[in-house]
Amino acid sequence: MPSTEELLGKDAESLLGHQCETISKEDLYVPGPDFVDRVYKSTDRTPVVLRNLQSMFNHGRLNGTGYLSILPVDQGIEHSAGASFAPNPIYFDPENIIKLAIESECNAVASTIGALGSVARDYAHKIPFIAKLNHNELLTYPNTHDQIMFGSVEQAYNMGCVAVGATIYFGSEESGRQIQEVSQAFERAHELGLGTILWAYLRNPAFKTDDDDFHTASDLTSQAIHLSASLQADIVKQKLPTTNRGYTTVKFGKTHDDVYSNLTTDHPIDLTRYQVANSFMGRAGLINSGGGSAERDLNEAVKTAVINKRAGGMGLIMGRKAFQRPMQEGADIIRAVQDVYADKSITLA
Repeated sequence: MPSTEELLGKDAESLLGHQCETISKEDLYVPGPDFVDRVYKSTDRTPVVLRNLQSMFNHGRLNGTGYLSILPVDQGIEHSAGASFAPNPIYFDPENIIKLAIESECNAVASTIGALGSVARDYAHKIPFIAKLNHNELLTYPNTHDQIMFGSVEQAYNMGCVAVGATIYFGSEESGRQIQEVSQAFERAHELGLGTILWAYLRNPAFKTDDDDFHTASDLTSQAIHLSASLQADIVKQKLPTTNRGYTTVKFGKTHDDVYSNLTTDHPIDLTRYQVANSFMGRAGLINSGGGSAERDLNEAVKTAVINKRAGGMGLIMGRKAFQRPMQEGADIIRAVQDVYADKSITLA
């Protein structure tokens, strides 16, 4: 396996040598072996929630680091099973999703209520389960884009999950209802002792212009993260920022000039540091998405991991880059990402 520097290529110096001069690393609650004791224990979470969160941090190859490597495979609903699994049909069988997570030594595996439930008795005690409760159903014609509940917290609890996940399409017409549904689900999850992970995505046609796609703008994604932390998400999943000035370009909402002049720059680590700041300065762990599958998956996954880690994030959640390839090749990509988080020489910017 090539080194991190080799995989980063021409970006190595910029990413590994960057020093953040916007939001100080000293102000962050950074991942570490004691994160549950140092950060989550100060919250109103019950001892059972703390135990289940700790079980994720204690599992897999990143055990004891405070970082998370999670395999998420809910694309069978979100993108259709054919679109997701045709490149590698073994993953029509949910057991192979679990086997990939175990082979990759992930901290946890996230999937649908149905996928996890189909093999729960065989695997819930072998790797932490995260049940995704809501999904974007795409069989309706014409397609609608709305996250609707597919399962309950009680189902997740009964199959042995340690946490539940949900998505909110912030900015969409349906976001108000989704916020209320997820808030209630997360409250119930914490009552039953389960951790909570929120996929904090943006969805609005106005956020995409002829020149740029502000669904991945640092200022807009960061506000989605802040809302997610306010909904008591223990961990927030967000796409890596690729641009900025969503508020000022789309011309809506409220922002401040300092966001663009003092708190962010064009550097990807600084844009991601602003995301971390909005996660209550890291009290709610930020994990970034690995993105879709492409030709340079290994290189792009390692690049995303370096940006997330140096910004103050908690890890990477990567699905399509792994399961749309042969199992061993997918596992190798996940391990390359884990190498970044295990490497103590890659530090906060």
